[in-house]
Amino acid sequence: KIGTFKVESTGYKLGERFLKIIFDNALRNNVEELYVTIFDKREEQQRLISLLEEWGFVHWGTKETKNGIEQVLVRNFNKNINQNPQISFPFVSRNANKFIVPIYPEYHTELFPDSILNNESPRNFIENEPHRNALKKVYISRSINRNLNPGDLIIFYRTGGKYQGVVSTIGIVESVIDNIPSEEKFIGLCRKRSVFSDAELKKYWNWTPNNRPFIVNFLYVDSFPTPKVNLNRLRELNIINSAPRGFEPIENSKFVELMREARANESYIVD
Repeated sequence: KIGTFKVESTGYKLGERFLKIIFDNALRNNVEELYVTIFDKREEQQRLISLLEEWGFVHWGTKETKNGIEQVLVRNFNKNINQNPQISFPFVSRNANKFIVPIYPEYHTELFPDSILNNESPRNFIENEPHRNALKKVYISRSINRNLNPGDLIIFYRTGGKYQGVVSTIGIVESVIDNIPSEEKFIGLCRKRSVFSDAELKKYWNWTPNNRPFIVNFLYVDSFPTPKVNLNRLRELNIINSAPRGFEPIENSKFVELMREARANESYIVD
């Protein structure tokens, strides 16, 4: 059972952050079902219900209490994969296509604060920022390979060379948006879930006018424990031969070895 939670600050995606904590604890305790009881009298309670429904909770019934009627929302937590990655989150399919993609150090921990490295200070990442708290995040790319689909897995590689470059994070593709018609539309699609300011997004949009960027909306699933596997070790294992540029496919056998070497929590992987 989930105790209902109230968020006073708005615009910071804290509800998604709380859901991540809930799902992580459910995984850790091998929970098969989640449920929550909630009144729907006020606007903020209705917003919470909408958030829960967006992440797979369904209306089960009502519960009569001395304070009135509560709605009962239930979320199946068995390892089932849905076409909508949010509905089956955090579970991902081992049979999905896998890609490794680079992210620069200056953006890495801003987007993935849970993937912080040993040589970084947590004090630099304590302020509430929408892109830090959100489970739904945005990656902007000009990769030649744009053939990604909902449910595909992404391994993020923090650039840095032979020893400082590491694989840190796994995500699942929610959607891909290409052929964006305008700068204004591009900025609107990226705002709040991207590490970039509006000015930086504008600069990125206009960097190469004949090769406009596309957007990958993805769900943050998990961060690998430290110390993280570096490029040198990835080469030794023949998982990759060089630092990735754009979205580079990974064979399933190499993905399995990468996850093992990274000591990843594979309880969210569905065979």
